[in-house]
Amino acid sequence: MNFKDYAALQFSRDGKILTVTINRPEVKNAINPTLHEEFSRVFTDIDRDDETDVVILTGAGKAFCGGGDLDWLLAMQGDPLSTSASIRNDRKIQNSLLDLEKPIIAKLRGPAIGLGCSLALFCDFVYSTPDAVLSDPHVCIGLVAGDGGAVLWPQLIGYMRAKRYLLTGDRISGTDAAQIGLITEAVPEGELDAVVQAMAVRMVTGAKHSIQWTKASINAGLKVTANAIIDRAAAFENVTQLLQDHRIALEAFKRREAPKFIGA
Repeated sequence: MNFKDYAALQFSRDGKILTVTINRPEVKNAINPTLHEEFSRVFTDIDRDDETDVVILTGAGKAFCGGGDLDWLLAMQGDPLSTSASIRNDRKIQNSLLDLEKPIIAKLRGPAIGLGCSLALFCDFVYSTPDAVLSDPHVCIGLVAGDGGAVLWPQLIGYMRAKRYLLTGDRISGTDAAQIGLITEAVPEGELDAVVQAMAVRMVTGAKHSIQWTKASINAGLKVTANAIIDRAAAFENVTQLLQDHRIALEAFKRREAPKFIGA
C-alpha cells in the first residue's frame, strides 16, 4: 500500500498486523468528504496488500467515529449529484468490507455513530470499552439507515431488537451491546489494547488461508442478504437526503435543538 495516498487515515505496522486509525480527533473522527472517499478504497487496497494479513481499525483520541460531519451533510442536502456520489461511496465501503478476506478487528473507545457504527459492525471482531456508545441515528436526522445498519443489525441481534434501535436511533453502551451480541466483548479501558492485540496475534499466527477462507465462506451468506438490501437502502437514503425533513434536522442539531419534522 502507498500510505501517502491517504490524509485522514493513519497507518502503522507490527509485522503483518496493520492498524488503521481514523485521524480526525478534533471532531471525534467525524466523516468528512476526504475520509468518506478514503474509506471507499482503503479496504480494497488492504485486500491487495501482501504485507498485511490482519487489520485493526480504531479511532484517534477519545472517539471511534462520531458519524457524518454536519457541515458536510448540510452542504450535500438537496443536491442530487452530491448525494448520489456519497451513496455510491457508501456502497463501495460496504461491499469492500464484505469482500475483504483478511480478519479485521474494531477497537472502540467513545462513540461509534452512524457510518462509524456500521464500519465497526462490519468487522469480524468488535471490542469496546464498557462505556463506549454505539448508535445508528439516521432516522433522527431524517435519513434511511442506508450505509450498513439495515444490513447488519438484524443479522447480529434479530429483527425485533434491530428495529428497536434503527427506528429510534437510540444509543447502546458497549456493555449492553456485548450482552445482546451486537459486538464481541466489552473490555475494561486498561485492558482493551492488550485484548485486541492478543486476538490480532492469534489471527496472524494461525493458519492464514484456513482463517481467511472460513471468513469468506461465512461472509458469502451475509453477502446474499446484503445484496438484497444495500441497493434499496441506498436508494431510499439518497431520496431522504433530498427531503426537507433532513435539512430541518441538520439545522436543528446545529442549533442544539430537537428537530420538528414536517413529513416532507
